[in-house]
Amino acid sequence: MYYTYVLLGRDLKNKKEYFYTGMTDNLKRRLYQHKTGNVKTTKKFGNTKLVYCEICLNKTDARKRELQLKTGFGRGYLKRRLENYLKKRA
Repeated sequence: MYYTYVLLGRDLKNKKEYFYTGMTDNLKRRLYQHKTGNVKTTKKFGNTKLVYCEICLNKTDARKRELQLKTGFGRGYLKRRLENYLKKRA
């Protein structure tokens, strides 16, 4: 199985929140890599939190979904999907 996941992180410099979208075949290992600062892209976020995850049965489908969530439509989908969670944080 493959996982398409979204992390929410806050840039340590400008305090702005960002989504990070990725794909992996081992979610637990990948989240550990993010938490320990071993991923260059999310290292600047400091603490990241898993806010969304989908499971796909093959790598191609997971990669397509990752790319879709990185588009403007995908970011809009995530904001609508996580609307209540994001409101609680504000």
